[in-house]
Amino acid sequence: MTPGYSGMHPLARTLLLASAVTASPATYALTLVEGELNIGQGTPVDSYRVSPGGKLIAEQATTEAIDVREGASLQMTGSTVTANGANGVALVNAKANIDGGSRIVSDRTGLRLQRRDLDGSTATVVDSYVEGAQGGALLSGNSVLNLQGSTLVGTGTSNAAWLFGNGVVNAQGSHLVGAGAGVQVSGDNTFSDAAQVNLVGSTVEGRNGSAIVVGDPGLAAKADIKVGAGSNLVGSNGVLLEVQGNSAATLAVDASDLVGDVKVEAGSSASISLDNHASLTGRLDNVEALSVANQARWNMVEDSSVGRLALNAGSVRFGEAGQYQRLTVGELSGNGTFIMDADFSTGQTDFLDVTGSATGQHSLLVGSSGADPVAENRLHLVHAAGGDPDLKFSLLNGPVDLGAFSYELKNLGDDWFLDGSRKIISPGTASVLALFNTSPTVWYGELTTLRSRMGEVRRDQGKSGAWGRAYGNKFNVATATGSDYQQVQQGFSLGADGVLPFGDGQWLAGVMAGHSSSDLNLERGASAEVKSYYLGLYGTWLDAASGYYFDGVVKLNRFDNSSDVTLSDGKRTKGDYNNLGLGVSAEFGRQFELDDGYFVAPYTQWSAVGIQGKDYHLDNGLQAQGDDTRSLLGKVGATVGRTFDLGQGRFAQPYLRLAYAHEFVNGNDVKVNDNRFDNDLSGSRGELGAGLAVSLNERLQLHADFDYSNGDHIEQPWGANVGVRYSW
Repeated sequence: MTPGYSGMHPLARTLLLASAVTASPATYALTLVEGELNIGQGTPVDSYRVSPGGKLIAEQATTEAIDVREGASLQMTGSTVTANGANGVALVNAKANIDGGSRIVSDRTGLRLQRRDLDGSTATVVDSYVEGAQGGALLSGNSVLNLQGSTLVGTGTSNAAWLFGNGVVNAQGSHLVGAGAGVQVSGDNTFSDAAQVNLVGSTVEGRNGSAIVVGDPGLAAKADIKVGAGSNLVGSNGVLLEVQGNSAATLAVDASDLVGDVKVEAGSSASISLDNHASLTGRLDNVEALSVANQARWNMVEDSSVGRLALNAGSVRFGEAGQYQRLTVGELSGNGTFIMDADFSTGQTDFLDVTGSATGQHSLLVGSSGADPVAENRLHLVHAAGGDPDLKFSLLNGPVDLGAFSYELKNLGDDWFLDGSRKIISPGTASVLALFNTSPTVWYGELTTLRSRMGEVRRDQGKSGAWGRAYGNKFNVATATGSDYQQVQQGFSLGADGVLPFGDGQWLAGVMAGHSSSDLNLERGASAEVKSYYLGLYGTWLDAASGYYFDGVVKLNRFDNSSDVTLSDGKRTKGDYNNLGLGVSAEFGRQFELDDGYFVAPYTQWSAVGIQGKDYHLDNGLQAQGDDTRSLLGKVGATVGRTFDLGQGRFAQPYLRLAYAHEFVNGNDVKVNDNRFDNDLSGSRGELGAGLAVSLNERLQLHADFDYSNGDHIEQPWGANVGVRYSW
């Protein structure tokens, strides 16, 4: 209700409204303008009436009230109007352009746009200020007020703007502030069209009431309100739009974010549309229809009901997490997303209840959690009594991540439930299992460079040297739990070695250090990383007479492990930990020299690794406990190749390597939220390698290795390392 008029008898109020929208004669002393009159800074202060057909041009002028009659016009630039006992500027079927920082202040209405019969007035206010104690502006039917970069203020208990009938306010980059409501729309039975309030980059504020009020008790009104990009509605009572007195309103919000309620009195009606990333956070009380499109969103704040809900790539959020609200919809159509939460431990959920017809394809985005449900059960999320055969609800981003497992949506008749009976491993759990599994493959991937180096040492028996290698590997891992992942490793190793002073020069020992980084890509948006830092000792023995050789390695690693998981509701969770690993490897073989530089070297290799267990958690609350990870890998194989003597200490040696490998350890347990998983990678695989060693002179050698393997649980589609060695 309009402030200042609530106590009036309905008949008296109707008469007042009638007088407000039609012309009434001014009673104050004034200067009469007939034809065209220019006034400026030096013109004495006076009031003005512009006669029909006349024109008043005010530049840098100071005046009292200005009254512009039928067919006349006012051009006001950089001027000031101060009116006492009269309206600041009054137009009757007239036009006004007010700009250049002009200022209008009145103890009545600042700017009054009236009609003569059906002909209204038009005013354009640019970069100026208008204020009135009984209202910033009053518009009759068929009148238009354009505001650009301006401020419109109603002081006392008045509104910023009061529109009658089909009056129009267009505001761009402007601020409308009412001491009561921001904008009041009242009816005028002369006009059937709705009043319009169009905002772009503007704010309407009611400092003691709603932002916009449509209708009066006993006098119905119609209004179309468009809130464009960058605009806002603010009501001191938390109400953006209030519709009363059997009135009707539409509110279209485009690319703006509004916070507040829409309140519709019984007997009145309102429909709302949100479009183009707009959002509305608040209550919808007795709203007849809501349309949400193009990434727009309605954020509920309590249990709500809407007569008709149409979605077109828009969404509805059921309050904040843990509030658990209910939305009742008469009719549902289109396609959109409902953002919900569920708690298996208490059985509480957000709930969508469609009581009438339901059509379209809709998604549910249910909040994730790192905690496991206390008990296995179903959670009821949706009921659609009048569902169309083509009606479909599905989970956006797939199953919902709740603790160690993910939960699917199950349809039973007219109802949809969240169901966890299939025990789908969640991305958080998959990242945990992958990290605890990865350290052995990291360790073995680093070992390949050292094996190549020891082969070089045997070819150059009796020479000390220093070396460096860069390497990369890719592993495709299929786990027993179904949480498959890809691992891409890259790193480098540096080392130096020398001949030991015993054993007739047949023994050589060295030290190495290096770093590798492994990226893990898992399904459903999870990833992890392992950074490894290592230090090792190695030795080799070769009996030149018989061709027998032995290689031994001991290597200590520090692993820095981290996981980054995108959950089913789009949120991200992280976790990290570090641990140590220690492993040994021994290889025994014999190299047979054949004619024309050919050779064959059968061998067997055994490696054992132990990785420190660790407890850690993701920041969504998922708890992980890993036992010590162990690996025992045995290999049997052979290397065949040929050495080409290029003279002057140079040679080229291509070779192939075939091997059969078997992992013997089959029980590396991991617990996630007290759920036990067997991280078993045991099994056999075949390995194929090829390489080339080239000696450029007696001291400098280059080397390249390429590897492929495939078998139970692990495939290595490629592995490569290149290096250089300098001997002295």
